[in-house]
Amino acid sequence: MSKILIVEDEEAISDLIKIELESKGYLCEVAYDGEIASNLIEKNIYDLILLDIMLPKVDGYELLSFIKKYHDTPTIFITAKSMIKDKIEGLNKGADDYITKPFEMGELLARVEAVLRRYNKGINVQKIGNLEINFVARQVKKNGKEVMLTPKEFDLLILLVQNKNFVLYRETIFEKVWGEDLEFETRTLDLHIQRLRKKLDLKDKIKTIYKIGYMLEDK
Repeated sequence: MSKILIVEDEEAISDLIKIELESKGYLCEVAYDGEIASNLIEKNIYDLILLDIMLPKVDGYELLSFIKKYHDTPTIFITAKSMIKDKIEGLNKGADDYITKPFEMGELLARVEAVLRRYNKGINVQKIGNLEINFVARQVKKNGKEVMLTPKEFDLLILLVQNKNFVLYRETIFEKVWGEDLEFETRTLDLHIQRLRKKLDLKDKIKTIYKIGYMLEDK
């Protein structure tokens, strides 16, 4: 059973998240400021941390650096900071996902599940339609036959699969797949999306979201 730490200074929000997650079978603890959270992280091991940025005593960015020093626990920022530059900064600092307030609880639960799947070594293979994707072997099969992908094509596919049915911003995709050291180039991303669509027959599943990014639809 996964253990989740919720770091949120608004008690109504943190308590609601706790109730919802526990109703799904997760074990949850709550910290209302960064100092309490750092003490808990130092003493305990969590499977996931939900983290606000604007916290009393120790802010979310500082706390994320602290988390990475101890257990490198997967982290999702949940914050009112909704500008694209804030999202990019949060992801660059090492967060696994970034959700802005207000949010739908269903979206939060789906993203929690997606991040936990990403770190669960027991889940090595996922199927999308006629595709079988092996995360460990970095192998994709279509109708039982292997399809050769470049390393970046595979990384891009994995990111889309792990966030299926959710829109990913272009900047977010680029940062996750190509890294923060490279300048964002729209054409590079678009070409890789085109190749995935063609190689894996995903033209109808990888949706272009106008002026925003892409989404892998799998219902």
